[in-house]
Amino acid sequence: MSSQPCQHEQKWWKEGVVYQIYPSSFKDSNGDGIGDIPGIIAKLDYIRDLGVDIIWISPHYKSPQVDMGYDISDYEDIHEPFGTLEDCERLIQATHDRGMRIIFDLVINHTSDLHPWFLESRSSKSNPKRDWYIWRPAKYDENGNRCRPNNWRGNFSTPAWTWDECTHEYYLHLYAPEQPDLNWENEECRRAIYDTAIRFWLDKGIDGFRIDTVNRYSKYPGLPDAEVTQPEEETQIAVKYCTNGPRIHEFLTEINDILAPYDVFTVGELPCTPKQSEVMEYISARARQLNMVFNFDTVDLGTTPGDRFRLKPYGNGDFKRELVKWQSVIEDTDAWTTVFLENHDQGRSISRFASDLPEYRVQAGKMLAMILGTMTGTLFLYQGQEIGMINAPLSWPAHEYKCIRSVNHLEKLRGRTNNDPAALDEALKTLQKVARDHARVPMQWDDSPNAGFCSEKVDPWMSVIDSYKTINVADQVGRMDSVLEFWKRILCLRKEYKELFVYGKFQLIEQDNDLMLFAKYGAGMQSLTVANLSSETKKWEMPSSMAVSDMKLIIGNMTGALDRLGPYEGRVYISTQ
Repeated sequence: MSSQPCQHEQKWWKEGVVYQIYPSSFKDSNGDGIGDIPGIIAKLDYIRDLGVDIIWISPHYKSPQVDMGYDISDYEDIHEPFGTLEDCERLIQATHDRGMRIIFDLVINHTSDLHPWFLESRSSKSNPKRDWYIWRPAKYDENGNRCRPNNWRGNFSTPAWTWDECTHEYYLHLYAPEQPDLNWENEECRRAIYDTAIRFWLDKGIDGFRIDTVNRYSKYPGLPDAEVTQPEEETQIAVKYCTNGPRIHEFLTEINDILAPYDVFTVGELPCTPKQSEVMEYISARARQLNMVFNFDTVDLGTTPGDRFRLKPYGNGDFKRELVKWQSVIEDTDAWTTVFLENHDQGRSISRFASDLPEYRVQAGKMLAMILGTMTGTLFLYQGQEIGMINAPLSWPAHEYKCIRSVNHLEKLRGRTNNDPAALDEALKTLQKVARDHARVPMQWDDSPNAGFCSEKVDPWMSVIDSYKTINVADQVGRMDSVLEFWKRILCLRKEYKELFVYGKFQLIEQDNDLMLFAKYGAGMQSLTVANLSSETKKWEMPSSMAVSDMKLIIGNMTGALDRLGPYEGRVYISTQ
């Protein structure tokens, strides 16, 4: 293997560590039980000291919060419990003052049904903004019963069409009925999106966007029925007809032309796109579409495409395969990639991909940190990941799940099974593994009631899980055996050896199926990351291409025999010879 680094142009957004903040759950500053922008400002020093370079704020815009902020009613205003536009401007400035950058969520596949555009659109069929959304007349069966325009199912387990009594037509929504899809075929609509959702914030100084559902703006012409793959269901999974449509790259080129004069970057959420050739059309530097995307093949392990609550088994071999898939791809192209295991839509990585049992939790969190921290690409962390937060327990009752996707799943199941207790228990077991709620519980700052997220005299908008008593920031700051301090060390090493860990060539080394070994090469250096993904002690061997005497251990989470790895043990070796 050559020791030359990948031939990628170095950029601040490639080397930067990104930290995602979910505003409602990060820090409450005013005692209403909801996180807010002043609360984020108060914790910027903590984020900087972690070793973060870029913060990503999940939707903070004015919103009825049907989908927790992804239903936007005004792109140029702030959700009132989060603060004011002036608070947001202070956040941008305070972030820059600390030498960090800031990106916002860009949610432009749909708006809230309370957005003025949609209120106008639904007011009459002759309104100038009628065509800014996707409207279709009803169909009728042989008995004269009204039917939806097609059989598509939305992402939240409900039909993708809702009847409007005012104008007697259906409108399309790939998500909740309160999130009508914008009609990107309408040029006037697109220009308004660009002005209000993009230019407005670029001119206020933000450094880029995470673009929500970036491949769903262009739908399949004619909006045909989806194939019937679940005959027992009223609606069908329609991913192929509303993803990666024929004009999507034209639309992204228009967006990129707006971004070009600014020193910013974009990262796209790219669901349901498993083919490498399709992904490359988005992330090739020559294509000038997006700087990088989130590929969800790893975090979607164990779920069924289009139905996250239909679980299927997977093993550590599957985890390794999906996690490293894009490492080798970018070596031979001009594309860039992301490195992540958590975000606001996923369960916690320790619970999903390692073990959150008390005897393993800490070393498992550190092991995953070593894997992520030494992989090529832009590294993304989610709030709480740095302290090893875990999923809510199995004992969490159904009423504590707040996410619309979880709520709809439970309601649908209750109706289908006539409230069968056994079926509900099975559904709760599934939610405990993959529900989005686990990432949205309040951040665990200390061991006081409500975890320091808000005053103990206040009811937080979402319950704190009991793990805060042993997993919290205050307990881990300055304690060198903690997950938090371990992450700080990993991020320091990542910066110190950026030619190796950020830009270096990647080589997977196969040994035991439960072991993850990979080498990195760059700038005359080489490294070896070794991780045991299981709860059993495993034997491993130094690759024959590496001399044991040349490899120096720079970080690890346990102390043991050289040729043995304990449960969830990890090590990183480096050679500068």
